[in-house]
Amino acid sequence: MPDVGTSAVLTKRITRHDIELFTELTRDRNPIHYDEDLARSTVFGGLIIQNGVTMGILNALVAESLPGPGSVFLSMNLNFPKAVFVGDVMTGRVVATSVRTDNPICNLEVSVTNQHGQPCLTGTATTYTVPLPLAENIRPS
Repeated sequence: MPDVGTSAVLTKRITRHDIELFTELTRDRNPIHYDEDLARSTVFGGLIIQNGVTMGILNALVAESLPGPGSVFLSMNLNFPKAVFVGDVMTGRVVATSVRTDNPICNLEVSVTNQHGQPCLTGTATTYTVPLPLAENIRPS
């Protein structure tokens, strides 16, 4: 388990293909993700990605970095103060705020910012880490 204050960061540029992949998985076909003319006429002023894509960067951080392999979310409390647009560069960050000594449970501060440092997601999460024997041998390539 990580020490309190340990952090991990992951950065990804968002593409139209990310929207399409998320739609394939969820069937979320909201026109603000696909119809450029309509999206330009909204408060957003352009195509935005699904919040699930924004949250997805946190899945990668928790599963791969902090706390790491075998970790799953028990709970999340998230806010989305700013939309993420096609072409934005998202940087996700997780910071361990408390770690239990009696169970593999970790509380995290979570955030995703855009390339301008503006917060697009803020919140907290709790994770549980399942012990995985030889975890390095079972990771997908």
